[in-house]
Amino acid sequence: MNLVNAPSTRRAFVLNGTLVLAATSAASLPLYAASAEDDLYVGLVTDLHYADKPAGGSRHYRETLRKLEEAALQFERQQPAFVVELGDLIDAADSVDTEKKYLRAINQPFSAICDSRHYVLGNHCVDTLKKEEFLEGVGQEKSYYSFDHGDYHFVILDSCFRSDGVAYERKNFKWTDANIPAAELEWLAADLAATKKHVVVFAHQRLDVNNHHGVRNNAQVRKVLETSGNVKAVFQGHSHQNDLNEINGIHYCTLVAMVEGSGAENNGYSLLRLATDGTIRLTGFRNQLDRDFR
Repeated sequence: MNLVNAPSTRRAFVLNGTLVLAATSAASLPLYAASAEDDLYVGLVTDLHYADKPAGGSRHYRETLRKLEEAALQFERQQPAFVVELGDLIDAADSVDTEKKYLRAINQPFSAICDSRHYVLGNHCVDTLKKEEFLEGVGQEKSYYSFDHGDYHFVILDSCFRSDGVAYERKNFKWTDANIPAAELEWLAADLAATKKHVVVFAHQRLDVNNHHGVRNNAQVRKVLETSGNVKAVFQGHSHQNDLNEINGIHYCTLVAMVEGSGAENNGYSLLRLATDGTIRLTGFRNQLDRDFR
């Protein structure tokens, strides 16, 4: 569901092959309607990098508040069962107090979207804060865990660990040294072995690439996912771009960052639709691409 060129007073959207014109106000958004009553819907956002500071390069930190408002209005129409934030909710600050202020400012509107929310830790979330400080700020008990909803089993992963197993906190790490430690891998293997449901995984750092944006031991992680035989897809952020890879039957879908670019036309967020038969459709808004998985 991507923007196409239109006169400046109107915005145009392509929806199911039909050109839809809408006013530029936040209340007039790309329309999306559900059809299958038993399907499960999940709202997804990633890499908001909110901070009360001037733009840096292509990152417009303050604008994510307004962009999140648009996503919230779209999610309100569909009423997802829960929403997931895939990491880097906030950007780095020069003090703990300032970082906590950023977190309160962005989490207040995010919390209003849905009572059921899940936060994936990103490296910027713990650049200045400790993990427990971030988690306390968003009201989440753990950094990695799993839960069931309908026919699906969902897994939240935490890759914010150094190669030596030390957790990220207060600038004690290099962002290129992201790892899932042995204890978390053991937990993941046991967790996946205990479910027969379709599995969807949420991560921040990427599990499908070997460059700076990838988890360094992602081959080990993928082996655990593949061994289960139930994992349908992994949704991740971190590299700020639309990307999709299929590795040994598992789809690795990277979502576009909300912080990139100025103005509503450079927003990006998604609605995940999960059918009882394991079919998954990602409807993307603004710069986020649509995806289908079977």
